[in-house]
Amino acid sequence: MLFNSIDFAIFLPIVFILYWFVTQKNIKVQNLLLLVASYVFYGWWDWKFLSLIVFSSFVDYYVGIGLSKYDNQKKRKLLLLTSILVNLGFLGFFKYYNFFAESFADAFTLLGSPIEASRLNIILPVGISFYTFQTLSYSIDVYKRKLEPTKNMVAFFAFVSFFPQLVAGPIERASNLLPQFYKKRDFNYTKAVDGLRQILWGLFKKIVIADNCAEQVNLIFDNSADLNGSSLLLGAFFFAFQIYGDFSGYSDIAIGTSRLFGFNLMKNFAFPYFSRDIAEFWRRWHISLSTWFRDYLYIPLGGSRGGTWMKVRNTFIIFIVSGFWHGANWTFIVWGALNAIYFLPLLLLKRNRQNIGDIAEGRLFPKFREFLGMVTTFGLTLLAWVFFRAENIGHALSYLSGIFSTSFFEFPDFGVSMKTYLAILLTALFVFVEWLGRRDEYAIASLGFRWKRPVRLAMYYCMILIIVFLGGSGQQFIYFQF
Repeated sequence: MLFNSIDFAIFLPIVFILYWFVTQKNIKVQNLLLLVASYVFYGWWDWKFLSLIVFSSFVDYYVGIGLSKYDNQKKRKLLLLTSILVNLGFLGFFKYYNFFAESFADAFTLLGSPIEASRLNIILPVGISFYTFQTLSYSIDVYKRKLEPTKNMVAFFAFVSFFPQLVAGPIERASNLLPQFYKKRDFNYTKAVDGLRQILWGLFKKIVIADNCAEQVNLIFDNSADLNGSSLLLGAFFFAFQIYGDFSGYSDIAIGTSRLFGFNLMKNFAFPYFSRDIAEFWRRWHISLSTWFRDYLYIPLGGSRGGTWMKVRNTFIIFIVSGFWHGANWTFIVWGALNAIYFLPLLLLKRNRQNIGDIAEGRLFPKFREFLGMVTTFGLTLLAWVFFRAENIGHALSYLSGIFSTSFFEFPDFGVSMKTYLAILLTALFVFVEWLGRRDEYAIASLGFRWKRPVRLAMYYCMILIIVFLGGSGQQFIYFQF
């Protein structure tokens, strides 16, 4: 079920009414309602894959129970290994089987012994990369004794499958989200209104910004061999805002929807395109995944505590694994490696935490140095996104070579239309609003609070009209494929 669909527009009010007006007095029944609603939400796409979520939930629930019973380290490691093998086994089979089979065959072909790759017609279950990491964090934290295992099965199953963030995150930690299922939730009008406001902004990002940019991106990337450098650069620019509007828009809708039901999810994006260096960018982009890899992979590997070689090794591991998490294609691995190369100078010079606060703190405009850092970081990110969007490595390299050709100085020639100018205008408006709201949880969190109520409401109605009349063609969320 898509957030930007009529189905969800009907589904959400029904669950909301049942949750607050029928089951409010009993937290166990509320949790059960959320569990059923989450399974309906996910099963709307394909009921067959519900069995994967249910099985993973059973495994990690009983792994947690087992970890609480044993002090023997071998038994505890065996239980943790069971959780890791089951979860990563499902993820590896559905997401990476064909990639490894084809790469294995290609390797033998290069060595002069061609073999046939046994490719399977596998459908990737939506959201498997997200809920797999979410439930894995529970088992790991219980194993490390950072979290008490739950004996409330309904609460745990609801935590794993919580519908607002089930399909594309944020990837929640059990230590943050699971305890919220134990506590009585009281309806808070202020939080609910704030949630609706964030949902509205998320829909604006997705339908108006991402979907309008997507039309231009598809046109340019699908015909990149015939276009000049300026057209290709414009395509990369549009993709940068497509993926940001798409993914951060989903996160805003998820966080806002959760707030309607009395839950608080972690912030997943913090205005990353205003970053002054790559290190700051990765502290602001897909925060739930970045911190997951930091805590469960980077730090256990030794982090940045060792010598230079260990720092370089760990940096490349974390970025390459992050790239591979996004998809079974060499383009994602190169994208991750390229970001590692961007990051390394900052790490080795110990400047990776020099930009912690907000840009232009206490000022409307940034200093020249801040502006230069922001433009440079965005430019580097833009080039890396080409690998993320390209069909294969060859496509990405030819696309980049086209950008850096002499035709870069020519006027775009991909058939600029009114839709192109509309996408540019809407993106410029979007960046302006994001800049004004960069210190808030989301861009319009406090926008217009000093205005009179009719004026503020007019702004919201205007946004709704823009969504209805200027929204692009309904595109599926990009991160559904991951």
